[in-house]
Amino acid sequence: MANGQWYPAEWPDRIRALAAGTLTPVTPRRAATVMLLKDTADTPVVHMLRRRASMAFAGGAYAYPGGGVDPRDDDHQIRWAGPTRAWWASRLGVDETDAQAIVCAAVRETYEEAGVLLAGQSPDTVIGDTTGDDWEADRAAVAARELSFAEFLERRGLVLRSDLLGAWARWITPEFEARRYDTWFFVAALPQGQRTRNASTEADRTVWIRPRDAADGYDKGELMMMPPTIATLRRLAEYDSAAAALAAAPARDLTPVLARARLEDDDVILSWPGHDEFTKRVPAAGDPT
Repeated sequence: MANGQWYPAEWPDRIRALAAGTLTPVTPRRAATVMLLKDTADTPVVHMLRRRASMAFAGGAYAYPGGGVDPRDDDHQIRWAGPTRAWWASRLGVDETDAQAIVCAAVRETYEEAGVLLAGQSPDTVIGDTTGDDWEADRAAVAARELSFAEFLERRGLVLRSDLLGAWARWITPEFEARRYDTWFFVAALPQGQRTRNASTEADRTVWIRPRDAADGYDKGELMMMPPTIATLRRLAEYDSAAAALAAAPARDLTPVLARARLEDDDVILSWPGHDEFTKRVPAAGDPT
């Protein structure tokens, strides 16, 4: 039975064009995504959304809230709590300006797409319910880029809680993909008093699901996912609480994962280093195996 691995039909032709030197890779855009967890009686569950089938990139696939860095995400107006920007720069393998932008993008996108805000009135508090009309107006303005996230935090008198995030993994979209992202994956726990909702214009469904159940759905071909999504789900399934996953994050390897492709007798061999389950052989004519 085929699993739910997302695989664009145009990839073999693009891979061959890249090998022939007729395709120039686009520069990946920096991005962040957050695996939002909450505990249940027996196991943590993770918040996932299903991308609309009409989406040009990974339509119909299950993913986490996330998106690209806004050029204003490195705005120095942002009030900051938790590890310093220098600490985050070292952890993420970037400079301090980029570190703030990536962490800020993770917090902002979680608010934009799930309505969950990792910020508080002080460095040791977290905001409560954010479902009121005034909050929704601000969230919509941030999502529409009418209001920068720094301006939103300043208006509300809020401090970004970087200590509520744990950096988990980093994946870079393959060179032969037309839409490329350099994405940092973070883990976070749902703050007490807050609720998720489908606030994304890119998703037609959201679910809270046990990581193991989501992985089983992928293995059965019932849930479609991109390789980084299922890879991170398999690791999350090892933990029995959100706190345990967060505690494990600092030891996670953030070496970027980038797919490799080679031609062998005109067949395409596609692989992700360290993740053998995603290896595919695509014959010159026929379906991938």
